[in-house]
Amino acid sequence: MPVSASYKAFVLEQLSAVAPVSSRAMFGGVGLYAGSLFFALMDDDRLYFKVDDATRPRFMEAGMGCFDPFQDGKGMHGYYELPGEVLEDEDRLPEWMRESLAVAARAPKKKARPKKA
Repeated sequence: MPVSASYKAFVLEQLSAVAPVSSRAMFGGVGLYAGSLFFALMDDDRLYFKVDDATRPRFMEAGMGCFDPFQDGKGMHGYYELPGEVLEDEDRLPEWMRESLAVAARAPKKKARPKKA
């Protein structure tokens, strides 16, 4: 599902108060970057942060689910929805965002595919 312009602007404003953030359209959604780190995505006016085994429980305890682009129950467990109240809380948002950035920084880098001649 698409991301509305107003939601995208709101999210970028909130996150940019913590660190410079850029966005790129991707597969109908929006990818979020801090420098070269891909740490979050937006889809259907929802924000998902990158997680790992250490940070995922925090999202689950808050009752949040993983990104499930096809709504088939086979979600992407590397991204969990950020609670709306955290996005709106200038005291809590920085910690959650920094954790997601740290997860993105630790993630294995994908090797570039060799170009076909």
